[in-house]
Amino acid sequence: RKATQIDDRFRQHVLLPGFVEAHAHVMSGGLWEFPYVGFYERADPTGRSWKGCGDIDSVVECLIEYDEQMKDPAQTLIAWGLDPIFLKGARLSSTHLDRVSRTRPIFVLHASGHLATVNSEMMRKSSIDRHSPTPGVARDNDGEPTGELQEPAAMSLALEGLSTIGKAMMSSEAKWNFGLEARNCGVTTVADLGTTRLALEGQLEAWREVTDARNYPARVVVAFGHYDSGSSPTDIDDLAAIAARLSNEEETTKLRFGIVKLILDGSIQGFTARLSPPHYFDPPPGHQGNGLWLIPPEQMSKIVASYHKAGLTVHCHCNGDEASQVFIDAVEEALADHPRDDHRHTVQHSQLTTVKQYRKMASLGMNANIFSNHIFYWGDQHAEITLGAQRAAAMDACATAERENVKFSIHSDAPITPMSQLHTIWCAVNRQTASGKILGPNERIGVHKAIEACTIDAAHQLRLDNEIGSLQVGKFADFTVLEADPYEVEPDKLKDIPVWGTVVGGVVHEAASE
Repeated sequence: RKATQIDDRFRQHVLLPGFVEAHAHVMSGGLWEFPYVGFYERADPTGRSWKGCGDIDSVVECLIEYDEQMKDPAQTLIAWGLDPIFLKGARLSSTHLDRVSRTRPIFVLHASGHLATVNSEMMRKSSIDRHSPTPGVARDNDGEPTGELQEPAAMSLALEGLSTIGKAMMSSEAKWNFGLEARNCGVTTVADLGTTRLALEGQLEAWREVTDARNYPARVVVAFGHYDSGSSPTDIDDLAAIAARLSNEEETTKLRFGIVKLILDGSIQGFTARLSPPHYFDPPPGHQGNGLWLIPPEQMSKIVASYHKAGLTVHCHCNGDEASQVFIDAVEEALADHPRDDHRHTVQHSQLTTVKQYRKMASLGMNANIFSNHIFYWGDQHAEITLGAQRAAAMDACATAERENVKFSIHSDAPITPMSQLHTIWCAVNRQTASGKILGPNERIGVHKAIEACTIDAAHQLRLDNEIGSLQVGKFADFTVLEADPYEVEPDKLKDIPVWGTVVGGVVHEAASE
């Protein structure tokens, strides 16, 4: 019998159950093909840091630099990460982008992923003008489009830009970058929540080829997007059957399915999420008063019921409390018509979910995945601009979810914010904004609960808690390797703990460093 060998290479490190990021997007890996023009400094999958753009002039200067490097004068210039809420003065418009070029089409994706801004040439090529009937085409006081396109229907008008981003995020390079980003922050299992078009030919095979590689550093749960094959209520049962087949027939140890992603409303900082009265605190000029429905509420009952009957777990994007209520009602109706134990239907983002809503969710057996990162990245803006101080203090209410016995996880929504579970844990524990203020101290949670929200409880939402999420005999040997113990450092230092890397199924992966 072979002698047992002890691997003690991590004797000076701290091992935790592998972090689980239950809400991210593979587009996080694909967007690095394009220039970054976000407000905050950001690290790419290689560990290199990219400087942020603090004002509109900085954005324009960055784009001019890339425009001058492009050899084909007709090629579209695409950039990402723009966050108008941080940029003082007027919102970025086609007028600003025309300073970069009036002949080259330009498409700038906002940090939220729910909006884009284009220049005049892109509007001309896309036939966007004062007569465009599509909701989400922002207009000035004279009715002329400003270049800002809100939500998918409007962004799709500039199809050349949006489709180029779509191709980038379907590439093998995007999938590899996604895994590297996970490795760099200690994540061993990551969910691509609805951005892979699984119904497209070759995508399933591409994911399998990448994740089957021994050196691919993560397990991936690929959610089926409700829009995956141009869906409408007439083909919802067909979509449910496709999603169920993937779950039943196509899984490997590093590639999982079984989750369906719905997107019900938009972005709070983009003023497109659906909020109950009094709606937005200080919306921009010309705002329509509330956000946009991305799925008509009257269709939700049928949509949720079809996936529910197929045995799938539905995760629904609900930033606003009005959206949360529509989804909760649809789940309640589905359960009344088709009782099912342990469904684990999940409110994603759950940013403004109320005490009453959490209480109802608990009674229905629903989960929440809470976007705690918003407290740091946009907490000041929510208190001063989007929501007002009182409502902002109650957002991303982890303590309420815990008190009402709703199982919850916390997430980055990468690329909306950078993937970093330690930073997400820090946000939930401290609730400190970028300016250093504490936003809603009563909603802070303890370190242990926050770690559970990034390990076993996140695994529960992905229906993988019998395989990952804790260190137990019979589960995969997935570990996060840290340089310090999060239970021993001061809570305000959690985000500063260095990540050495990960172990996935016994295979060691060292994080990149700049």
